Amino acid sequence: MSEPATALTGCLAPIDKTGLDGLIEQGKANPNAVKTLKCKTVAEGRFRHANYIRDLEPYIVDEPPGLLGDDTAPNPSEASLAALGSCVAVGLHANAIARGITIQSLELALEGDLNITAVWGTGDVSEKPVGFTDVRIKVDMKADCPQEEIDALIAHVIQWSPVFNTFTRPVNMVAEAV
Repeated sequence: MSEPATALTGCLAPIDKTGLDGLIEQGKANPNAVKTLKCKTVAEGRFRHANYIRDLEPYIVDEPPGLLGDDTAPNPSEASLAALGSCVAVGLHANAIARGITIQSLELALEGDLNITAVWGTGDVSEKPVGFTDVRIKVDMKADCPQEEIDALIAHVIQWSPVFNTFTRPVNMVAEAV
């Protein structure tokens, strides 16, 4: 009996199992492949920015009123939490499908603590950590498997999540005027 073309995941939209299997095989065939992702950020005024990624509509990032923004979109730190949550959720969904686990529901709640008193380097610039010091991810996943299997799945996914790993290890960064 052949595998179904899509894997049903309860309440979540189906993932193309054949496509997932193809991605898995591509990764195994070329384990050193690197893809360069691009984003062009354009200041629109005040603290609102349009981010252009591929051919998508601009992804807007702004600041809340307490940080002198117009509150039209998430701020950069909130957007990074959203990217982290989405990356972990994608990993959980894909790995569940690969393991034959059916997910009825999946929600992640993220919180991150950061000191904002430096005001982007214009305020209190005394010695302190810049950026998130603590991030908490709570995964509420209902699936057709025991909780121990969900716990193991979460541990596996955070080991391989690109965004989780970006948060937890140093990254080579360069910023320069052009």
